[in-house]
Amino acid sequence: MDRIRSAFNSMIKNERYSRFTLQPAEDGERHVEVKLSDDGTDDATEAAGQAGGSPSFRPALPHQNRRNLCYLILGTLLIFVTGYLIGYVSHRKPQTTPTNCDAGVELEAENQQDGTQAVVAPVSEVQLDWKDITKLLKQKLTSQAFERTLRDFDLPRRSAGSEEDISLGNRIYDEFRKQEMNPWTDIHYVQLQMPNSERPNQVLFGSDVFKPTGYLAYSAPGKVEGKLVYGNYGRQEDLDVLQKKNVELKGSVMLLRTGKISFAEQVDNAATKGASAVLIYPDVEDYKYLANTPLYGHVHLGSGDPYTPGFPSFNHTQFPPTQSSGLPKIPAQTITANTASTLLQKIGGPESDESFKGGFRSLTYRLGGIENVTVEVNNVLVNKEIHNVFGVIKGFTDPDRYVVLGAQRDAWGKGYAKATVGTSVLLELAKAVKEMVEKDGFRPRRSLVFASWSAGEYGSVGATEWLEGHMSSIDRSVITYISLDGLVMGRGSFMASGSPLLYSLLENTMKEVQSPLGSGTVYDMMGKINWQKNALRPMSMDDPSYPFLAFSGIPSISFHFISPNTEAYTYYGTNLDSMDHLNYQTNHHTSEVTAVAAHFAGQMALRLIHDHLLNLDVSRYSSVITKAVVRVYKRINQLTQSGQLKGVSPNWLNRARGSFQRAADALNLAITNTDLNDKEACRILNDRILKVEHTLLSPYVSPVETPFRHLLLGRGSHTLASIAETTDMKQLHTQLALATWSLQGCANAMVGDIWDID
Repeated sequence: MDRIRSAFNSMIKNERYSRFTLQPAEDGERHVEVKLSDDGTDDATEAAGQAGGSPSFRPALPHQNRRNLCYLILGTLLIFVTGYLIGYVSHRKPQTTPTNCDAGVELEAENQQDGTQAVVAPVSEVQLDWKDITKLLKQKLTSQAFERTLRDFDLPRRSAGSEEDISLGNRIYDEFRKQEMNPWTDIHYVQLQMPNSERPNQVLFGSDVFKPTGYLAYSAPGKVEGKLVYGNYGRQEDLDVLQKKNVELKGSVMLLRTGKISFAEQVDNAATKGASAVLIYPDVEDYKYLANTPLYGHVHLGSGDPYTPGFPSFNHTQFPPTQSSGLPKIPAQTITANTASTLLQKIGGPESDESFKGGFRSLTYRLGGIENVTVEVNNVLVNKEIHNVFGVIKGFTDPDRYVVLGAQRDAWGKGYAKATVGTSVLLELAKAVKEMVEKDGFRPRRSLVFASWSAGEYGSVGATEWLEGHMSSIDRSVITYISLDGLVMGRGSFMASGSPLLYSLLENTMKEVQSPLGSGTVYDMMGKINWQKNALRPMSMDDPSYPFLAFSGIPSISFHFISPNTEAYTYYGTNLDSMDHLNYQTNHHTSEVTAVAAHFAGQMALRLIHDHLLNLDVSRYSSVITKAVVRVYKRINQLTQSGQLKGVSPNWLNRARGSFQRAADALNLAITNTDLNDKEACRILNDRILKVEHTLLSPYVSPVETPFRHLLLGRGSHTLASIAETTDMKQLHTQLALATWSLQGCANAMVGDIWDID
């Protein structure tokens, strides 16, 4: 190489180069120095400045030039070939088997025993139509399988945060891992309220002292005394009856029977009227079980850990101490039917209306206001670690979009209908769908997430903390939440609560799933034409789906198979929620009804992850919005005519309703005119559909103070229902303006492109 370099230097000096030298630099490397000279000679000053001088240029002899030229050509060829070979080896692309994106097949390499990578051949896609998918699902969800699973998960205790709860969560995790569902755990540190073992709660009435076993979590602690007043179910209309009869409610201790509304709403209504404490019992007319059965529940008017409102209860979170606005400020305690009977016998006061009378036929129901009673609640807060457990079956086209199926696994006692059934359905559905993917060629476009929640009995604590932890992104990914809690309460009837976006899917599923009675479909069982009237119920605040819908803006649904002429499973919140009692309610067909319920939930989920276009019908919201706007319209007109309200018009709200209707019609027209086999076009349409529920959350209220921000289905002064009832004219004016723009914003989001907004 030195001879080649020397020949190259000699040759180029025949041209205009005066020097081409390699000089050492300060860092030890050699750098090329090139200097140009127009006349082929060095300047005198440059020659003088170099150590030892620079030799003058003299032409080389002819035979030296030819030999040097040969060396140069050979060297150049050698360098070129060497560089080419090095570049080819270093930049050659590895050969891969092309992936079929349409089929969504992911190729993986498995490690062989000798450490090399084995190439896996692509799996051929098996085209399954919808009938094939539903048939496969039904075949895999058998009553025999549920008999085993229900028996395996029937536990004597499963209280939230207990060793039994953690152990059960680990079992579910292991099941997901066995199914290769990439399980993970979401851990939270929450505060749960429990009875004080050293200072039990008690009720003192004259010489009688009662020490109830049951309790109401998140009651305000303390000891209060007041006049005992009987208030039926504690609904607003019940308390209005008491006031019309001039029964003093301020400072009273209200005796209420459970039912119709949640414990939290009962306590909140009583506190609003000035009551100092609340006692709640199961009346024998509504709950036909042993009169000494203790009752359990919670009275937080909200969901999640009430001591971390609006943010997740992760360990060491740096937030100031705060409390939920839904925590009651008065003591509340459950008592047995026997204790309530003793109190009602001595309550005194005027006789109640017929509508207030319960099942104690041996006594006269009176309204009270005469005798004093003392209530002492000594519940204490306990820090608990709870585990939510997840598994996922990933989609093949849009894995970043998913449906969540969830069930709570904790309960006050055995919790057979409350927790065992839901957990069993969760695991059997996961197993069935995974097998359909692995063995039967099912290729879901979107993902399916299975969630086991803890601390559900305290107000969907586990689920809400997970939502709070992912508030900023989860609404963009979760298509729908389907609750598996309380699926089976009986046999022979059906009821559901959910987002209007899911009504069409619910109806279609009812038409396809066989009735648990053995003949016809669920749709036939509910009377076909009047199915909505017979089956649909407003979603209550204690529904496990409610925080997903009203807090996070995720289309959600809960459904239940029930006994005819009933709307509740009377053993909830007691230690009587057992296999025997549920078997009695289902006429000993629990496993069969559970299989039907699992098929129903699974079919809804599979439809949402299978089709190109999401089965969410935006037009079903139109009637709901119209009814709510009409109520506000009438209210404002009444206040305007009476002179109580000036300068306020409902026209803008009505125009926003019109904008929503036009946007929904335009979206449906776009769906009609779109090739539903065009994946990109369907994804754009799906994005527009998914914006509806989330944009119905009011952006003008704080999730800390008003967590259920939904304009139509939430709770608070921002809702259209509250605006139609408020007596505060200043608040009405402000909330009307904010609600109008919230609804208009939803319409704008549904349009899609900003240049198409009306």
